[in-house]
Amino acid sequence: MTVVQYPRSPKEKVGGMVHLGRLFDKIRLRHKGLIPDYNYLTTGFDKYLLDSLGLKGEDLERRVLQGGTDEELLTWVKANGKALSEAEIRMWNMKVLTGEPKDDAARERFNARLVDIAAKRGMPVDILPKVTTWVDAIELDEGRL
Repeated sequence: MTVVQYPRSPKEKVGGMVHLGRLFDKIRLRHKGLIPDYNYLTTGFDKYLLDSLGLKGEDLERRVLQGGTDEELLTWVKANGKALSEAEIRMWNMKVLTGEPKDDAARERFNARLVDIAAKRGMPVDILPKVTTWVDAIELDEGRL
């Protein structure tokens, strides 16, 4: 039986950016068969980050799978992607860290995720810690909250 490993917290920064290290981890772990079917490269924070950096998911994936440290991968990202200003990085970080469901459909997805988390823990959803952001739902799901 394969043990599921979680990628690092989306709150951890690489190159000053939240979620980038998590994306590296998701690529590494997925190709080792160690994570379940995460939203991956084409949706969610992955897609928004790739769009912000002007990178194609398949290009980043190929580079990460070649190996290297976070710093080496960051160097590649900077050389091949859009250079973000410090203000753009701060805006990205705030968007990710404070992002909440913005409409009824997103609230439904968010609430369904909380129901799934509660079911995994064998408890009613109203017993879970109160979370309002997507990042905190990830943290809760992966046992860091």
